[in-house]
Amino acid sequence: MDFTFIDPSAISAREAYVLLLNCVAPRPIAFVSTLSSDGAPNLAPFSFFMAGGANPPSVVFSPTANRRSEPKDTLRNVEATGEYVINVVSYAMREGMNATSPEYPYGVSEWDKSGFTPAPSVKVRPSRVAESLLAMECRMFQLVPHGDGPTAATYVIGEVVGFHIALSVLVDGAPDPRRVDYIARMSGDWYARANADCMFEMPRPPRAD
Repeated sequence: MDFTFIDPSAISAREAYVLLLNCVAPRPIAFVSTLSSDGAPNLAPFSFFMAGGANPPSVVFSPTANRRSEPKDTLRNVEATGEYVINVVSYAMREGMNATSPEYPYGVSEWDKSGFTPAPSVKVRPSRVAESLLAMECRMFQLVPHGDGPTAATYVIGEVVGFHIALSVLVDGAPDPRRVDYIARMSGDWYARANADCMFEMPRPPRAD
């Protein structure tokens, strides 16, 4: 196979962003609900998202700076309150999730745009999305900034202090991935769907001692 090499220092941040979206895909979606310091609700999706560790359970997402190099509303709220909920997005939630993705003025509630139902959390103040089959209540552990200007990262490391799991997906004490119907982000307007029809099992090989 023939390849080309691209040095990130020789291209624009936007071009590097597009390369990342295609090289790191599909990406799960963190649908994050927060509150401002004065209690205004916010709801926004982020696909720079992954699990961290399990002892204690932790997750990481990165709300990159906007085109004016400003922090997004979600990051402002997490900095102010230290609390948020990550709601897992299923295929049935796709349109409502997408409706929250434009950049609205600070203080505008994306809940009204989405049509989703706020449900009470147990250990944190922000509501979870009632339609989400899986949700994680989080407390901020650390913010790690990296870079500056548009699309610069701030890694939000959070400890999961509570899981909400719909009984409809619960099997033997854990969610069955075949019942969730996840969606994930690709690049541009493309998404991927992970349902039972496109999943496969591959047992891990035994240790070679």
